[in-house]
Amino acid sequence: MIDADDLIALVRNYNPKTNAKLIAEAYAYGEKMHEGQRRHSGEPYFTHPVAVAAILTEQRLDDATIVTALLHDTVEDTRSTYSEIKSLFGTEVAELVDGVTKLTNLQLSSSETKQAENFRKLFIAMSKDLRVILVKLADRLHNMRTIRSMRVDKQAQKARETMDIFAPLAGRMGMQWMREELEDLAFRVLYPDARNSIIRRFITLQRETGDVIQKITADIEGEMDKAGIVAETYGRAKKPYSIWRKMEEKEIGFSRLSDIYGFRILVKTEADCYAALGAVHQRWRSVPGRFKDYISQPKSNGYRSIHTTVSGRDGKRVEVQIRTHVMHEVAEAGVAAHWSYRDGVRAQNPFAVDPASWIATLTERFDEEDHDEFLEHVKLEMYADQVFCFTPKGEVVKLPRGATPLDFAYAIHTRIGDSCVGAKVDAIRVPLWTRLKNGQSVEIMTAEGQRPQATWIDIVKTGRAKASIRRSLREEDRERFIKLGRELVRVAFEHVGKRATEKALSTAAKHLSLEDRDTLLARIGSAELTARQVIETLYPDLANKTGDEIDAARAVVGLKPSQTFRRAACCQPVPGERIVGISYRGKGVMIHAIDCEALAELAEDSGRWVDLHWQEGRHPAVHAVSFDLTIANDTGVLGRICTLIGEQGANISDLVFIDRKPDFYRLIVDAELRDIEHLHAVMLALEADSDVAAITRHRDLGRKP
Repeated sequence: MIDADDLIALVRNYNPKTNAKLIAEAYAYGEKMHEGQRRHSGEPYFTHPVAVAAILTEQRLDDATIVTALLHDTVEDTRSTYSEIKSLFGTEVAELVDGVTKLTNLQLSSSETKQAENFRKLFIAMSKDLRVILVKLADRLHNMRTIRSMRVDKQAQKARETMDIFAPLAGRMGMQWMREELEDLAFRVLYPDARNSIIRRFITLQRETGDVIQKITADIEGEMDKAGIVAETYGRAKKPYSIWRKMEEKEIGFSRLSDIYGFRILVKTEADCYAALGAVHQRWRSVPGRFKDYISQPKSNGYRSIHTTVSGRDGKRVEVQIRTHVMHEVAEAGVAAHWSYRDGVRAQNPFAVDPASWIATLTERFDEEDHDEFLEHVKLEMYADQVFCFTPKGEVVKLPRGATPLDFAYAIHTRIGDSCVGAKVDAIRVPLWTRLKNGQSVEIMTAEGQRPQATWIDIVKTGRAKASIRRSLREEDRERFIKLGRELVRVAFEHVGKRATEKALSTAAKHLSLEDRDTLLARIGSAELTARQVIETLYPDLANKTGDEIDAARAVVGLKPSQTFRRAACCQPVPGERIVGISYRGKGVMIHAIDCEALAELAEDSGRWVDLHWQEGRHPAVHAVSFDLTIANDTGVLGRICTLIGEQGANISDLVFIDRKPDFYRLIVDAELRDIEHLHAVMLALEADSDVAAITRHRDLGRKP
């Protein structure tokens, strides 16, 4: 472990004006707070924060970020508090430490809906101060470097999370070196045999051909000298994971993989970049379709460089990147270049992007999207490379790789996308599902009265296009939702002995801050609102009337007085079923059915299991259970099925169509039930109906907590 003086010396290398006293005090405070704590490897825990701080010095970051790295685990793992850090090190550091602590508590590898919400929280934290994620990435990098000391199952979990989230995020921020190292460290854990095989092939190749990198580097340097260009040339073999991914994508073996070497030419000026490109292409034959000019069309994270692939020595394909030294600083640090210091002052790099504007482009329109759309959009933004296409007027439109003319139309304006009827690419009419390529000119044809089609969802690539199409389809389905909502409300009102009059619905809409009763019914029909919520708004006494029924908040026996409980969404246990509780720190106890498959993941964590059972007696009908129902597509069938469920004393709280065929509908119905006997009675009544083709209890492991 490096000491405080060594760490300060690392900072002084790029920032002679560093506040050495502040860093020394943070070092001493962190060491004191973590005293006695050990890592899985047996080392003192404080070696980890110090290593994280050292990683951040490589990016030449400011004092506040270095201090945050030293303190980033104190609030989470020691007796330290936000207030104490604020009083000792200032508001800026306290806010950064608090942001890192909140990120640490996010379980990013959980179920899809929870993952979407956690992604949203991650980007909110990033939008407040991007340095929070820089510390978190350095924290993850050091943890991956030392992952061998963890349990095997934890290694796999952390490696998968790194591969899926943190490595792409580092790449999206322009920190390509960190992305590559994170990917390779995760690859080592997830696919050790594949990685070792690629390394062995490299060793064999080097033995057969000699040092190819040194030879090609010398060839490039010779061409630069002949052209009179002052340049530095670097070569390297690509990382094992990068090679493995190419082999998987192209479905070819190592022996047929050509561009496994990469070379970088650093020059003084932008003009030198293009001169160097000319020299390279004059000496070696370029590979068609493998040229990208990120100088004239920079990436949104500030990245600028020219990429080309050529057939080099002995016909081997090599990738060459050409950029200036200033561009290279941004290419290495990415968005972090905004905070980089040189000689004690903030580096004024003209290519470093403003983090606020960068995060704004990444999170644009996220607030308008639901969980699934958000997750879909953010993963596309993080993973996708870009293509640059042109409007007929020559304006540039940036799109992710794989985008279609429909994506292009929506990128221009939602109105253009909604009314699109066709497209021309380079003046040739093409299908709307055509994948666009770099440099193509796209013309969108529109027609008045055209509306988005449901099949477009599968054609488009961008989150913006998907969200716009879904929004338009929802508006088109409004009348259908109103009709369905009216039927759900009628059944719910009859269940409590009331009539769903126009006046009652208008009153409920007013109290729920909705425009009118049609909006209320549409919300109910689209499952954004439940009929029970309307009942509770108008008739709270009827909605909550339970007589001699057991209080739903005290329905479970075996909890401590201070403990609360929730039913697990994955198995939806009801009174009468055998149950077990799983305790969560600060979140109470989650109740699972004893046969829930989600419990298998917690089998080794027996200390969190709580022995529970349901109260004896009559329970209220408040326990939501999902049914997978297939019914005939015929007039009045859905209404009769809703009535049938109501006649059994159950209230429908949600209804979602998942498949529509000309003769049958398949839907998921959520009904609020009393207990297991009530469940069996409802299922028996539905099964006996001649228009019900199939009914099962729906359990969704994807919704586990």
